[in-house]
Amino acid sequence: MLNNKNIIITGGSGSLGNRLVERIMTEYKPNKIVIYSRDEFKQDLMQKKYPQWKETLRYFIGDVADKERLNRAFEGMDIVIHAAAMKQVPTCEYNSIEAVKTNITGAVNIINCAIDKGVKKVIALSTDKSCNPVTLYGCTKAVSDKLFIAGNAYCGGKDTKFSVVRYGNVTGSRGSVVPFFKTLLDKGADSLPITDFRMTRFYITLDQGVDLIFKTIAEAKGGETFVSKIPSYKIIDLARAMSPDVKLYEVGIRESEKLHETMITEEDARTTYDYGDYYIIYPCLEWWDFKKHFKEGGNLVMGGFIYKSDTNSEWLFKDDLQRKLREL
Repeated sequence: MLNNKNIIITGGSGSLGNRLVERIMTEYKPNKIVIYSRDEFKQDLMQKKYPQWKETLRYFIGDVADKERLNRAFEGMDIVIHAAAMKQVPTCEYNSIEAVKTNITGAVNIINCAIDKGVKKVIALSTDKSCNPVTLYGCTKAVSDKLFIAGNAYCGGKDTKFSVVRYGNVTGSRGSVVPFFKTLLDKGADSLPITDFRMTRFYITLDQGVDLIFKTIAEAKGGETFVSKIPSYKIIDLARAMSPDVKLYEVGIRESEKLHETMITEEDARTTYDYGDYYIIYPCLEWWDFKKHFKEGGNLVMGGFIYKSDTNSEWLFKDDLQRKLREL
């Protein structure tokens, strides 16, 4: 699948990019992997972390909002994994124009450069926040998702295929609740702040995220949104898994924060098919050829279906979470 391929990962110097590089290099034999990001410090850390792969890894400083630089980086690429984004909700709200430049204009640039340079597949990473968005970040990612799906019509006679991978916050990743709680506990805190005791989230690890990306690269025909089936958990159970005797206190939900995560909306469900351990949301668009692009073996979900963290059928409780956290 990735053997002898030229792969570029935008935003590739983050935690997901690092894990992608490790998995690709140990499971496949790519010709070249380009890390494209604007963080020279993290690129330097990667170069020092992976000296054994220096012949395969390349590092490009660049912004997805810079089309000229992106066009140069896409020369000769077979596969694009687009992970670059402004993700911090408060930062996006305050720096709104920059969020639009990165998340929307950046998506347009990725699409145009991929088509112009003859890239075969583009996999764009999405977020639960693009479903029924209430923040600017969510709105920009919702637009980005639509743009990538529409890219399959926009490319005309070219052979570039665009698909989307959607999942929520990766457990243990930078900015997630696990390192936040851990920092407080390491400092000796005997209590942890919970925004709302009812809050639930989906549980996904970096490796599960990478697995879904690999599945999408292997199976996507263009236009699909892939969603993993993953368990839910309560934030209070996660806190108690990290410190069984810790006291919890409620601080109130933050502005624009969702009580529960949504991966598939009721509107999405009209064209969502269940494939056992994952879902595919197909486009509901006149130009999209269902017979040509549909993957056999899926079952249309029931009417009114919603894939949401509080109504999920699979759950992790305190003991389960303790085991999962040890694996991290």
